[in-house]
Amino acid sequence: MKIIGRLVLAAIIVAVISFFAAPGVAFFAIRSAADANDAAALSRLIDYTAVRQSLRPQLTGNPAAQAPAPSFLEDPIGAVRRQFEQAVPALGPTPDTYLTPAAVGALTRGEGRYASQRTAVPGAEQRRDPFPEPVFWGVNRARMAVTDEGGSKTVFTFERRGPFDWRLVHIGLPEGVSPAARPAPAPVAALSASKNGG
Repeated sequence: MKIIGRLVLAAIIVAVISFFAAPGVAFFAIRSAADANDAAALSRLIDYTAVRQSLRPQLTGNPAAQAPAPSFLEDPIGAVRRQFEQAVPALGPTPDTYLTPAAVGALTRGEGRYASQRTAVPGAEQRRDPFPEPVFWGVNRARMAVTDEGGSKTVFTFERRGPFDWRLVHIGLPEGVSPAARPAPAPVAALSASKNGG
């Protein structure tokens, strides 16, 4: 009976540790999937719709855009104005530029707003793998921050979707302005034609 009691106690302890460690496991799983360019694994770990919604107001540079939208019944003019503001395309990077595997990997390494510049995953020898710092840990929500060399933090919010299933639902970028998107490279055929033509 003592052995069974100890086994049950050990199973409970393992389950509790796994329950609270699951957001950290999800963070490292996202980093690993991004490094492997595994879009299918990332789609299981990231709620892309929620993360896009979290990034959009941060990229507009308008602090009021981060407040909840006013209700149409309470403020019809404000609600309509917010709809028009959200319909105007942003001049800088879009949320999707932060959601490519290379950019997600860069975000987990603390590259913050410059992650949108990443177009490829760097080699293992060029990568810096900072450990995330717990910022908030709750039963259904957890936040972890990665700090860059200058002290700016990128905050990742995970939400529980099952006993041990956590998904990334929010990315908090460091304060500041996102760098301008890099111009798209000219097609190789156009470059060779311009060289040959003159």
